[in-house]
Amino acid sequence: MSENATTTNKSARLRELLAGPRPVAAVGAHDGLSAKLVEQAGFDAVWCSSFEVSASYGLPDASLVTMTQFLAAAEAMDAIIDIPVIADCDTGFGGPLNVAFAVERYERAGIAAMCIEDKLFPKINSFADAGQDLLPTKEFALKIEAGKQTQKDERFLLIARTEALISGQGVPEALERAHAYADAGADAVLVHSKSRRPDDILELGDAWDRDVPLVAVPTTYASVEEKALFDAGYRLVIYANQGMRAAVKNMREVLGKLRAEGRAESVDADIATMPEIFALQGMTAAFRTAP
Repeated sequence: MSENATTTNKSARLRELLAGPRPVAAVGAHDGLSAKLVEQAGFDAVWCSSFEVSASYGLPDASLVTMTQFLAAAEAMDAIIDIPVIADCDTGFGGPLNVAFAVERYERAGIAAMCIEDKLFPKINSFADAGQDLLPTKEFALKIEAGKQTQKDERFLLIARTEALISGQGVPEALERAHAYADAGADAVLVHSKSRRPDDILELGDAWDRDVPLVAVPTTYASVEEKALFDAGYRLVIYANQGMRAAVKNMREVLGKLRAEGRAESVDADIATMPEIFALQGMTAAFRTAP
C-alpha cells in the first residue's frame, strides 16, 4: 500500500487521526448539505446520525428508517466531502447476518466506518423517556465478530456502542461490555451516557486497559472539554445532533417572523444569501448569481 493510498483512503485517514496527538471531533449530519457545513467548519469527520436522518423524514428515532435509507444518506454525504463519514447504524439492522450484510454494503460504498449499538431491535433513542433493553453481551459480540469477518478492507472501522450507562446498569457493566466488544474485534468502543455530569464516562476511561480507542458523545454532559475526554482515553468526540437542533431553532424563528411580517425582506438579515447556497451546491462560475 503506497503512502498516498494510506492518506487518501477515508478509513485509513480516520485511523490515522485516532492514533494522533489530539481528540478527533465529529459532528452529526443528515444530508449532503449539512455534511458540507460540518466540513467547512473544520471538523475531522461527519457522524451520519440516525437521529438526524430519522428526523429529516419526520419520523421518530425508533428503527423505522431502513438500512437502504440510512446508506443513501451516508453515500450522499461521502460523495461531496473529503473528510470521513462515520455511519450510525443503530442495532445493525438485525442479527449477525444483517450486520455482516451492512458491513459489506457500507464498505463497498466507501464509508469510513459504521457504528452499531447493543440495544434490542427495535431500538428507541437513548434520550427518550422509555425503557432501554440491552442484548446479552455474548450475542452482541457475535454481531461484531460477524461484521469483522465480512469486511475486506482492513482499514474499514466497525465501532461497538454500549448503552449500559443509558440503561442504568452502571460503570462496571459498561466496562465489562466494552471489554467484551473490544475483544470481539471492535475497532473502537463508544460509551454512551445521558448523565448531566461526565463522572461515569471519565471513570470508565480511567479503568480502560485495551489498546482500542474510546468514543464519547457529550450531548447531556455538555460542559466537559474535549481535552479532559482525550486525557481519559476518548480519542473520538461526537457532537451528534447540535447541527440539526440549531437548524430547527433558527428555521422556526425565521419562519415565524416571516409569517408575522408578511414580506420576504423582513428576514433577509437572518438567512443565507442565494450565492452562499450556490457555493455549497457547487454551482459553476458559468451560472450568474443574483447579488
